Amino acid sequence: MTAVTTGRRAAAAMRGRPVGAGTAVALDASPTALYEEALRSADGRLWVSHSDGQRDLLPVPSWRGGLVPGDASLLRRCAAPTLDVGCGPGRLVAALATRGVLTLGIDVAPYAVRLARRAGAPALCRDVFDRLPGQGRWSRLLLADGNIGIGGDPGRLLARAAEILSATGQALVELQPPAVPSGRLLVRLEGPDGRVSRSFPWAFVGPGEIHHHASAAGLRVAETWSSAGRHFAALSRA
Repeated sequence: MTAVTTGRRAAAAMRGRPVGAGTAVALDASPTALYEEALRSADGRLWVSHSDGQRDLLPVPSWRGGLVPGDASLLRRCAAPTLDVGCGPGRLVAALATRGVLTLGIDVAPYAVRLARRAGAPALCRDVFDRLPGQGRWSRLLLADGNIGIGGDPGRLLARAAEILSATGQALVELQPPAVPSGRLLVRLEGPDGRVSRSFPWAFVGPGEIHHHASAAGLRVAETWSSAGRHFAALSRA
C-alpha cells in the first residue's frame, strides 16, 4: 500500500478536519480495504490518524493521477531494471515503462495493482518480504511517497532492499522534510464514512535519521537531494 508519510507533508492544513459526521461506524477494518475504497471513490478521501489525535489527509488523487512535482528527479536516477516497492496505482512504473526502462511495481493492495496494470505498468500483488522476481539483480529499488515507513522498521526494510538489489544497485528513498517529526508509530486509516482501520506500524524517516538506518542495513548514503519540496536519498552498498 502506498505510503502514509506523504500525507504528513502535504496535508498539514487539514489537521483536525473531521473524518465524517457522527461517531465512527466501524472499527478495526482492514487498512488495505479502506485504501482500496479510497482509490475507487471519486474524491479519494482518506485520512491517517495518529495516536496523539492528529489526522492528515492523504493525497490519494495524486497517487492515482499522473506524475507530480519531484517525480522527475527520481525517474532520471532510475536505471534498468527498477523495482517500485509500494507502487500503488503505478504512476512511476508506468512512466518508466513508457520511457523504455525495464521495471516492475509491487503492492499488497490488489485493486492498486489492477489500476497500475491499466495504466500500462507491469505490476504484481506482492509483499516486499515475499520471494520476488529477479531478487539480487535489481539495479534500482524505489521507496517513494514515504514507503520507507512500510512495516514500521526502516532497518529491516532496508536490509531487505539490500538483498533485492544487485551489488552495484541503489535504493532511492523519499524522506520526511527536516521539520517534520520522525519516529516509529502505530497509525490508523479513516474513511469519509467514519470507518477506522485497525492500527498498524509505520515509520517516519527524515534526513537526520537515514544515515543510521542505512548503516544498520549495510548500506551508505551516496547522495541526498531535494526537488519541489520533497527530500530524497540514494543508498548504495557500504
